[in-house]
Amino acid sequence: MKIILTGGAGFIGSCLLGKLNSKGVNDIIVVDHLGKSEKWKNLVGKKIDDFIDKGAFLEAVSGNKISSGIDMVIHFGACSSTTEPDASYLMENNYCYTKTLAVWALRKKIPFLYASSAATYGNGELGYSDDDSRTVTLKPLNMYGFSKHAFDLWVLQNGLSRKVTGFKFFNVFGPNEYHKGEMRSVIAKVFDRVAAGEPMRLFKSYDPRYGDGEQKRDFVYVKDAIEVVDYFIRHPGKKGIFNLGSGKARSWNDVSRALFSALDKEPRIEYIEMPPVLQKKYQYFTEADLSKLRKAGCMHKFLSLEDAVKDYAGYLKEQKYI
Repeated sequence: MKIILTGGAGFIGSCLLGKLNSKGVNDIIVVDHLGKSEKWKNLVGKKIDDFIDKGAFLEAVSGNKISSGIDMVIHFGACSSTTEPDASYLMENNYCYTKTLAVWALRKKIPFLYASSAATYGNGELGYSDDDSRTVTLKPLNMYGFSKHAFDLWVLQNGLSRKVTGFKFFNVFGPNEYHKGEMRSVIAKVFDRVAAGEPMRLFKSYDPRYGDGEQKRDFVYVKDAIEVVDYFIRHPGKKGIFNLGSGKARSWNDVSRALFSALDKEPRIEYIEMPPVLQKKYQYFTEADLSKLRKAGCMHKFLSLEDAVKDYAGYLKEQKYI
């Protein structure tokens, strides 16, 4: 099998690359832009056929210069910053690029898998069902979520939900996210401080329905996420846009307690003010509805938050990679 994997040096993409390698799949063209980041480390020890910068790759696709024999395109490359202020960049990178690649793959009759996001659900007032009829009504809270939603809408409006496979990733955390700076999971950002005996700082709540630290998210371990993606790689006939979360919302206080437990320490939590720029764009609750995923035959059992954090702590202690 010959695969094009965009975002292959990134967080989820590099973990999937490791998974594919472990199954003997090495004929992989990785597409990414390394720039000055440390994400090149995610490729160390991996087996690939070639690496192409994302700009050169888009030119090759537009010019129909990609070699034949491609069996699958997995498009996980994107700007994943939820606070990116440049709307034009987000649309060009997350929507236009994705559409160009999808059109090319569909024209070539190549299976196309892509990354969407739970940020498309906005404040959750319409729930978290990935039913197509619900997706078209969603109202994202930030520009990142809108750029992802725009492509989901393009898929649905063009009747392509039976021809491509999309994943609405919820709060993914785990190894290989070390290069993401402020976009790393809270677990990664506070690990060293908590290990050194400092308290964990969480945002205060500005919604009377939730106490401080009781805001809830659907946290999904990256090892679980790639197992779900692998299911669809192995079943290319399964199409549609699917939620990819654990299906169980947990509080930030739960995350904190899980991390302190993994480090065999007593919990110490401080609640801090949320930056004003985030207060009106903050998701207080997310929880993936997995009924569509289960109906597609993917019965993967997700790790509990506690087990996932404990496993991740083993990587963070030595900055190990998958």
